[in-house]
Parts: sequence; structure tokens; C-alpha cells
Amino acid sequence: MTKELKFKDYIFGDRKFYSHVIKILIPIIIQNTVTNVVSLLDNVMVGRVGTLEMSAVAIVNQLLFIFYICIFGGISGAGIFSAQFAGAEDHEGVKNCFRFKTYIAFTMFSVALAVFIIFPEQLISMYLAEETSPADAAATMNFARDYLFVMLFGILPFALSQVYGSTLRETGETKLPMIASVAAILVNLVFNYILIFGNKGLPFLPFEPMGVVGAAIATVISRFIELLIIILAVHRKNNKYEFTRKLWASFKIPRGLTLNIFKKGTPLLANEFLWSLGVAMLLQCYSVRGLDVVAATNITQTVANLFNVVFLSIGNAVAIMVGQQLGAGKTEEAKLSVWRLLSLTVISCIVMGGLMILTAPFIPRIYNTTETVRHTATELLDVVAVAMPFMGFSHTCYFTLRSGGKTFITLIFDCAFMWFGSFATAFILAHYTSLPIIPLYAIVQSLEIIKCIIGFVLIKKGVWVNNLAKQAT
Repeated sequence: MTKELKFKDYIFGDRKFYSHVIKILIPIIIQNTVTNVVSLLDNVMVGRVGTLEMSAVAIVNQLLFIFYICIFGGISGAGIFSAQFAGAEDHEGVKNCFRFKTYIAFTMFSVALAVFIIFPEQLISMYLAEETSPADAAATMNFARDYLFVMLFGILPFALSQVYGSTLRETGETKLPMIASVAAILVNLVFNYILIFGNKGLPFLPFEPMGVVGAAIATVISRFIELLIIILAVHRKNNKYEFTRKLWASFKIPRGLTLNIFKKGTPLLANEFLWSLGVAMLLQCYSVRGLDVVAATNITQTVANLFNVVFLSIGNAVAIMVGQQLGAGKTEEAKLSVWRLLSLTVISCIVMGGLMILTAPFIPRIYNTTETVRHTATELLDVVAVAMPFMGFSHTCYFTLRSGGKTFITLIFDCAFMWFGSFATAFILAHYTSLPIIPLYAIVQSLEIIKCIIGFVLIKKGVWVNNLAKQAT
């Protein structure tokens, strides 16, 4: 069947293919879009309080981003197996993977809590450039420390929501995580406005504006709301989620499966930790150019996340769709799906990148910040827009490699490239040249082209084709 396919068949799917993709993709896109729209509005609200406040929140969120990505990496090892077990209709296997994810979530929560409680000032101070005035540095440190302290209450419910949400998506249920996330996000948006601005935003409120602390409280409330909605839905009587049946009748996980998950999951966790740390260190390199650059890159990343939502969601679709096909033994179908999803990624990125360029001059103007920050953010957004098709392609390659359990290859592909390519280049240019932030940022982003070439070769060779569900039984 494969030999009879024409080139266009690898680029464009049929109605059945797109129907399947849309069923998986649309709820994820809706969830991610609403998340990023509200994140943008949150960012604007904090930005209207002041540039220092916005920079402080950006610094803390970059630090917390490492924890969020580590949670993603920690549970993704089990998620590879979970998706393939779901494709093979092995509900007991999915259940064991869920238990493993839960143990990982509690472990990583404990480690993160200890680190953030013991070393808050040391971590925050890395992003305060030497030329920052003592008054600005002290104010930023205070805002960041207050924001971080409150945000720590929300990291456990976040971790558990990811455990439930990821397992639901791997079994093909994308609507419930979307509903829970959207509801929590709307709660976050409402409480953000109420708590950040207090009686200055709504005169009838009996309390003063809480600024960055209010933003943190709103986020924590939303984390608990999201978790509560999911738990009530999946653990109600007569629910349709097979993996929840007698879920905690036993706390044990088969030894063989545990070893296999550790074997596949450890490189993935290492990759996500080191990659997210690399992203944080990239911001640190950019921050050498001053707090204005920290604020501008914060705006850029927040806005870019909104436009990146399609290709980021396609990555999730690859993990679900291709993982299930591999678990069901449909190897040729999985290969065809990957090429079509890669094509869909590039096309969508060209469209979204064009929209970003058109809107880049206007979005930064909704922030209450300096003209320098706005102008820098606009130019950075243009750079991201041009690089988007390459970022999307490499992102989909990453999830393809991961879907077949080739986690050591993903470690080299993603993490090694980040540290020895992107970070090394940014560090040298930031610390040993006087290159302005825009060309510096553009050079680092252009390295994504090399990653695309590597990804294309790996996908074409088919190194990712691997039925883990069959091997685990």
C-alpha cells in the first residue's frame, strides 16, 4: 500500500485522516488558546501595575517554568506507554502508568518546594543585570519574592492536574481536560482583575490593590479549581474512564513496567529539566542587556505562545495519535500520519507567523510600559514569526521521536542542541560582544534550521518506529 502512494499523499491526508486529527486537535487548541489569551491578559494586567512588577513576575515564571516542564518530562515517560496501552486497549497498563505518574508528581513537588524555599533570592538575583540601579534591583527582588511565595501553594495541584489531564488525553479524551482548564482560566482571569487592582479597579471592593501578590493568589485558586473539576468528573460513579476503575485498590506497579518506564522516562526527564534550564539561562543571557530586555522578552514570549498554539497542539496530537497507532501495531499508518502532521505543522506556522507579523506593532502597545520596551518587543516578535515554521517542524519531530520511546535520541536532539547550540551561542554573544538584543536574538533563533535538518533525517530513517505496548506485555 505504501508503494502506491504519491508524494501528495504524504503531504495531504484524506477526509478520514483530518476527521481524526480534528477530533483530537480542536479541544487541545481551544484549551491552549484560552490559556494563552488569559496569560496575555494576566501579563497586561501586571504590566499596567509597572515595568518592575512585570519583570519580577517574568523572572519567577521563568523559574517555575523549569518545574512545569520537569513535571511534563517526568510523567511523559509513563505517558509514552500509556498512549500505546490505550491503542492496544490494555486498561490495566494505563492504570499502572497513572500510578507511576502520581508518584513522580509528588516526588518532584517535594524537590521543587525545597529548592524554592531555600534558594529564592539566589535564583532571582541571576536575572538582575549588574547595571540595574540598586533601588530597581531591590524593588524587583521584593516583588519577585512575594509572588513566588504565594505561587508555591499552586504547584502541587498543577502537578496532579497534569497527571490526570495527560492520561485522559492519551486515552483519547481531550474534552474533559479542556473544560477543566478553560473553567480554571476564566476563574483566574476574574480573580486577577479583582485582586490585582482591588478597589481601584472596582470601587465597591473593601480592599486595596494587591498587585503581584493578587496575581499569584488568583493563579493558585485557578489551579485548585482545575484539579477539582477533573477529580469530580473522573471519579464519579458510572464514569466512562476505564483506567479509574479500582485505581487505588493497589499501590503497586509491575516491576518490569516500572523498569521500562524508568529506562525510557529518565532520558526524557533529564531532557525536559536540562532543556527548561537552558531556556531559563537563555533569558539570563538576554537579561545582561538590562531589565527593559527582560520585560520585552516577557511580552514576546507571552504573545508568541498565543500564536504558537497550533503547532504546540499538533505536537500533543502526534503523541496521542501516533502513539496509539504504534501500540495497535499500525506501523505504516503511523509513518504516513507523521509526514502529514509535519506538513500540517509547517503550513499552519506560515499562516500564524504571517498574522504575528501583522499584529506585532500593535499588541505591545496595550502594556503600560516604556516605548523602548514596546519597540524591542515588536522587533523580537517579528524574529519569532519568521522562525516559527522551523520551530514547528522541529517540535513535531521531537514528539514523533518521543511517541516511539526513542527518549535517548530526543535527549540529544532537544537538550544537547539547546545547550551546545542555542545557549552557547547566546552566552558568547551576550557576554563577549556588544551586539544589540535584536540581532543577538535573531542569530539564536536561526539555529533552529539546523535542528530541522537533523529532525528530518531521523524521521525519514524511521528510528522512532517502536511498539512499546507489545514489548511490555
